[in-house]
Amino acid sequence: MKIIGIIASPRKEGNTAWIVNKILEGAKEQGAETQLFYLSDLNIKPCQGCFSCHNSDQGCVIKDDMQKLNYTIDSANAIVFGSPIYMTQMSAQAKIFVDRMFSRFSPRYSPYFKEESAAGKKLILTFNQGNPDSSLFQTYIDYTKHMFELLEFDVKEVPVITGMRNGPAQERKDLNTVLKNTGSSLVSE
Repeated sequence: MKIIGIIASPRKEGNTAWIVNKILEGAKEQGAETQLFYLSDLNIKPCQGCFSCHNSDQGCVIKDDMQKLNYTIDSANAIVFGSPIYMTQMSAQAKIFVDRMFSRFSPRYSPYFKEESAAGKKLILTFNQGNPDSSLFQTYIDYTKHMFELLEFDVKEVPVITGMRNGPAQERKDLNTVLKNTGSSLVSE
């Protein structure tokens, strides 16, 4: 099984990176092959809204690192996507990536991707936030989960790690096992 991690935080040593890595660690312990991407290291430009991805055999007119990421997603069995919550929603890096996922929306209309490219791929969507109230951004989290379901991902879990203002995630002993178990469950299902 191949699982890719996508970190949508500009902080490589931050909470989001630690959370995604712990989930991948749990999957690796069950024999999964993992690969990690930091969106802040990739050259991904904003969607131009031109519909070329749906209306031509050429796919997206923007030639950047999104093509590499799309092909990696196509070859993966599961994705772990992590973003901090900034200003009540995902990070800017996450938003650019998600907007570029438009080419996957209803892939049957786009010859650029195989029809089965997203259908059935498992997804762990994880958020972390400074505020300790886990329900504070629930509407947005539910909206984002639904958006990935519209893209035909099989969203397995949406762990939301709260209270990050009280200290780094790696200092919370309760999270280590929980996150590794989340990764293990991707493989053992």
